[in-house]
Amino acid sequence: MLTIWGRANSVNVQKVLWCCEELGLPFERIDAGMQFGRNDEPGYLAMNPTGRVPTLVDGDFVLWESNSILRYLALQYGQGSALYPADPKLRAGVDRWLDWTLSTLQPAERPVFWSYVRTPPSERDIVRLNAETAAVAHLWRVIDAQLQDRDHLEGDSFTLADLVLGAYVRRWYGIEELPDRPALANLERWYTRLGERAGFRKYVAAPLS
Repeated sequence: MLTIWGRANSVNVQKVLWCCEELGLPFERIDAGMQFGRNDEPGYLAMNPTGRVPTLVDGDFVLWESNSILRYLALQYGQGSALYPADPKLRAGVDRWLDWTLSTLQPAERPVFWSYVRTPPSERDIVRLNAETAAVAHLWRVIDAQLQDRDHLEGDSFTLADLVLGAYVRRWYGIEELPDRPALANLERWYTRLGERAGFRKYVAAPLS
């Protein structure tokens, strides 16, 4: 059985749990990170020297970095699955969104999420936060344009690109007090459809914390 180290409210852990649901993979999850600690202990650091979550243990194989874990699970256990297409062009299309999420979306999105969800209102820098929120809204417009006249980010099926960005769009729409959130019809339609998936409902749809 797979073992996944990481707290359930981590977006990067949620991605891995959702992927396991899509592939029908049983796993054991062990709380680690933030209030649970353990990720700074020698045993954990021996598995993952970054001290971050998630970490996947599959027998004697250990892997960290969430998007790398997703690719591994799809390749190892998802033969024939559309999650990570075999066609080189489709796979490259999926990979670019996984890379873009880490290089562009996550660094922009993280301070907005932390400010609204994990920072008391009295400690927020509203001027800076408004600028950061506008920058993230611009990035979601990129996804909205990609979803014009299509149901999925790449190809005709749900892939890791939808899964990874779906975990982040949950945070975007889950911050109720977010001001001036633009109306993006394609993004909203896609988000609603993601909410119909069992893995999303089980591991991603929980209240933000």
